[in-house]
Amino acid sequence: MSKQGSSFKDVLQNIFAVSAILIAFIIAYILFTQVMGNPVNFEGGNHHGTPLEHNYLGIIYKGGFIVPILMTCVLVLIIFIFERIITLSRAKGKGQINAFVHQLQTLLAEDKIEEAMEACDKQKGSLANVMRAGLLRYRDLQNDKDLEKDQKILSIQQSFEEATALELPMLSKNMVMFSTLASISVLIGLIGTVLGMIRAFAALAQSGAPDALALATGISEALVNTAFGITGSTLAIIAFNYFSTQIDSYTFKIDEAGFSLTQNFAASLKSSK
Repeated sequence: MSKQGSSFKDVLQNIFAVSAILIAFIIAYILFTQVMGNPVNFEGGNHHGTPLEHNYLGIIYKGGFIVPILMTCVLVLIIFIFERIITLSRAKGKGQINAFVHQLQTLLAEDKIEEAMEACDKQKGSLANVMRAGLLRYRDLQNDKDLEKDQKILSIQQSFEEATALELPMLSKNMVMFSTLASISVLIGLIGTVLGMIRAFAALAQSGAPDALALATGISEALVNTAFGITGSTLAIIAFNYFSTQIDSYTFKIDEAGFSLTQNFAASLKSSK
């Protein structure tokens, strides 16, 4: 893959991230104003009034302007969860990875390089791409009479590492979104909580009888923002840990296959002497 191709993919990823955030915000704003803020959710048909009993849409609406921002965080999280699922599914290719690695090890042990490359073409995953690059170099080096044994082993290791370096960024792309959302969801929710408590205490501080509506609104704002912030952060942490585990497992499989390739190549050099 050329540097220009890599840069183009980075630009597309950035466009995707920005578009996802904008789309999520538009959806969140429409849901907040048109669904949760619908007058039918409030007493007297006025969204400035008290939410109807057990009407959670109206209660969420009373969370204030911070709520659509938190909803945006949750929707962005959902978008990137689907993006990761699709990307990692494509990276795994067809069939079981363990079976594919075992098949390659068997073919390499029998020196069936062409058959191994055909298996990589059929598998079509990141591991297959890395192994195919190594196998191409494998056959070239077997026929090379100029390089010493150590130079050949070093060359095939370098070829494998270069191919791996091109594939791994795709696996970990956008993972930073999960760690970022896990942090900012709590902080944004905390801002909404503080604003709600300020409103609640302001209602209590009024001379005479406290404004019950303002007090209830302030408490609702505080609790709703707290709930959304914690929910978004929890989901982001779970997603980050899950996908990190998947990526680590896949990286281990790539390293395992590369080690087998190098070991088989070294063994073939010894047997050829």
